[in-house]
Amino acid sequence: MQDYDEVTAFLGEWGLFQRLIFFLLSASIIPNGFNGMSVVFLAGTPEHHCRVPDTANLSSVWRNHSLPLQLQDGREVPHRCRRYRLATIVNFSALGLEPGRDVDLEQLEQEGCLDGWEFNRDIYLSTIVTEWSLVCENDWKTPLTTSLFFVGVLLGSFVSGQLSDRFGRKTILFTTMAVQTGFSFLQIFSINWEMFTMLFVIVGMGQISNYVVAFILGTEILGKSVRIIFSTLGVCIFYAFGYMLLPLFAHFIRDWRMLLLALTVPGVLCFPLWWFIPESPRWLISQGRFKEAEVIIRRAAKINGIIAPSTIFDSSELQDLSSKKQQSHSILDLLRTQNIRMVTIMSIILWMTISVGYFGLSLDTPNLHGNVYLNCFLSAVVEVPAYVLAWLLLQHLPRRYSMATALFLGGSVLLFVQLVPPDLYYLATILVMVGKFGVTAAFSMVYVYTAELYPTVVRNMGVGVSSTASRLGSILSPYFIYLGAYDRFLPYILMGSLTILTAILTLFLPESFGTPLPDTIDQMLRVKGIKYRQTPSHTRMLKDGEESPTVLKNTGF
Repeated sequence: MQDYDEVTAFLGEWGLFQRLIFFLLSASIIPNGFNGMSVVFLAGTPEHHCRVPDTANLSSVWRNHSLPLQLQDGREVPHRCRRYRLATIVNFSALGLEPGRDVDLEQLEQEGCLDGWEFNRDIYLSTIVTEWSLVCENDWKTPLTTSLFFVGVLLGSFVSGQLSDRFGRKTILFTTMAVQTGFSFLQIFSINWEMFTMLFVIVGMGQISNYVVAFILGTEILGKSVRIIFSTLGVCIFYAFGYMLLPLFAHFIRDWRMLLLALTVPGVLCFPLWWFIPESPRWLISQGRFKEAEVIIRRAAKINGIIAPSTIFDSSELQDLSSKKQQSHSILDLLRTQNIRMVTIMSIILWMTISVGYFGLSLDTPNLHGNVYLNCFLSAVVEVPAYVLAWLLLQHLPRRYSMATALFLGGSVLLFVQLVPPDLYYLATILVMVGKFGVTAAFSMVYVYTAELYPTVVRNMGVGVSSTASRLGSILSPYFIYLGAYDRFLPYILMGSLTILTAILTLFLPESFGTPLPDTIDQMLRVKGIKYRQTPSHTRMLKDGEESPTVLKNTGF
């Protein structure tokens, strides 16, 4: 019996048809880059302080001293959330008393920002923070907005695969693109924070679903040699390109509603791709729709300038792709033996830590010294060499040493940030970018490594559980940044320490580079440093040329 790759081998690996699929599907990922990180600018928090009404009968001296001072980054600045009791200082002003000379300011009673806030508009004309006053007692809503977006990502990652299995890759790809674009457009008309946030959850569901389905469609249409490059460099780098465009849009469009409108336009431009991107022939075959699959293959042959054989698919000989799926295993098998239990626990920790580091550093760019737009652009640019490095490391070097090195690099430089003198803030920014580089490279490699550690019978479940841990890490990441309000370096200390500890943990995982993929739980490579009872060595090897599509999946932003 022939499999799909053998039947369609006459198409070649890198013809015009394959190049079109590669670049069109990769291009469909670009909107994910700025939708995934748009909250950096949509929910930016500018400098602010309590408003003192113009109608208040205050002298210029008392108006200048109406706000108490607080220590921030080693210097005294006006308090963001408190002011001196207005009735009191109006009375002092009327009596002609002067602050500091006639009145001890430290003894004055304070009150909250009863008349609202004044926001600095040098960086942002408006954000959801300035529009709905998400500061001081309401500042918890800002990280919650981002976390709920990632809750949507978590929900979308659960349903996207099941929907595409049922209704088809192409249909769900464009449906989720419509969800992401349409609900982003609806966010423009949000009348309050609650409406914006609920819509943002749905945008998150569409964002990850679009990404996952585009990835699946590409790996099913492209040949073996091309799909590895597509899954490592294609979708990753085009995601980074979208991420690079975000600060460029935001630099020229400082109002959050107009920015959001501009970010929806590229999504609309992707819809004409419907007439160029076909359905997955593999999926059509799994549904018994051989004639439709054959039409697509013959069209591909025509585009490649190849004459297709008279008979392409023979349903009596073509191997049913779904027959390889194992139905007799459950998620409990990930905990059945001591070895697989340790691999599962370590993988969950690894994925969650990497996700916290990646999204934490990405979301923290507005808090870095210097131009916020330039910092965000640099954060996106460093991802490109990180993806290329990850691909090279996966090709030539052992997995756990590559992962541990990338994590050590990312974690150690983050710990050094607190040692940089305040006047050398450019050096601090460089260290943060190097940390982002290391964490991104690790994020790009972790899919391949995890997929190689788990046996075939539970590989999808193992990667799925690990990916879920990654989503939980992304949900937590905004609160790591939120801690920066208490101590500027605390997020870096926490993320750096966790990353280094995880790098050490990675060294205890088995090495999968150059070894055959395990088929059963008993064939799994052993976690280092744990004693096991003697078990028969496994002899079953994968057939030459056999590969699991899951192994190719090494990104999931």
